Amino acid sequence: MPERPDKSPRLPPRWFIRLFWHTHRGIYRLTGGRMGLWRPKPNGWGTMRLTVVGRRTGRERSVMVGYFEDGPSLVTMAMNGWGEGEPAWWLNLQAHPEARVDLADGQRLVVGRAARGDERERLWARWREIDKNLDGLAARRSGETAVVVLEPRSGIEI
Repeated sequence: MPERPDKSPRLPPRWFIRLFWHTHRGIYRLTGGRMGLWRPKPNGWGTMRLTVVGRRTGRERSVMVGYFEDGPSLVTMAMNGWGEGEPAWWLNLQAHPEARVDLADGQRLVVGRAARGDERERLWARWREIDKNLDGLAARRSGETAVVVLEPRSGIEI
């Protein structure tokens, strides 16, 4: 039976999504970073570990997120597993835009910001090429999903 076009894509239960990301982060830690990160494929996304400063605690917080490359910048989405509300890492990044990312090929220091206007549309279209269900998943959320651009910090090397 063909799927109805007005039906949004199915997601696993929220507890499963959270368990998956906690497990992913645990595997990364247990293997000392040897497993858990991968570069984006030509028509796919990669994973990175994003470390931001907590807006209330001032302590470093790390999360695993999907991304693709846009020139020297990395692009992700503040989607909270397609659940409601903004992910804590995005709230923290807005308060403290300077962050660090661990990639399969090393670390980078970055500055995060939300894409706006034409840039957001272009980057959203690129995500749509990677994930055909993007618009249906985004429709599950009451607000707009931020497209986050992580640009290299100029003049700083690790």
